[in-house]
This record gives sequence, C-alpha cells and structure tokens, in this order.
Amino acid sequence: MVNQEDFTKRLRKLLRYYDLSASAFADRIGVQRSSISHLLTGRNKPSLEFVLKVVDTFPEVDLYWLVKGKGNFPLMSAEKDVHTPSPIVKAQNVKIDGNLKSVDKIIILYSNGSFKIYNAD
Repeated sequence: MVNQEDFTKRLRKLLRYYDLSASAFADRIGVQRSSISHLLTGRNKPSLEFVLKVVDTFPEVDLYWLVKGKGNFPLMSAEKDVHTPSPIVKAQNVKIDGNLKSVDKIIILYSNGSFKIYNAD
C-alpha cells in the first residue's frame, strides 16, 4: 500500500528537481492539473496510470522509488541502462503447448519491482 504522505513528499521532490509548477508538471505528463493538486493536498491517492505516466515521462524516476520510497532518485546513468533494455523490434508468433499464438505484449519485470511493457506492433 502506498503511504499517501510519503508519496506526496516524493512528488514535491520531483517538482523541485525538474523546477516545474504543479500545472506545468501535469501538462508535461498529460494529466489534468486538478489531479496534481488533489495528490499534493492528500485528497486523492495516485493511480497506477498516473505513476506510469510519471516514470515514462521522466527517465530519472524509478518506479519503486516513486511508489515505495526505496531506491534512488534521480537514477544514475548506469542504473538507467539496467532499467532500459534495448527495444523489441517486432514480436512474433510463438508455439505454446502445441498451439500457435500471436504475441500481444511483452512485460519485463525487474527485481526492484519496476517493469517495462512492450506492445506488439
């Protein structure tokens, strides 16, 4: 479970680090400005969609750090390399239990709780 108060502190740290107002941060990650306001005041808890938008927009933010406060912020360049595998160009069909199945998405789970999703194109 996410500790609301601690999450708010980490969110404020992001705003200071990137020197962004709450509105500019909301615009940058593509959420309504009121969403940030509600998170900062403790009215709402962060949704998974919100958290994923933050880590997708800002590569220095580690998912596990943002949600649980464990790990480092900002990520060092060597750490970023660990969390950013080379892109998967094209997913193929695979045979599972004798049946040919098409790949819809590939999810890579990291030991620190972060993950990366690749959708088949």
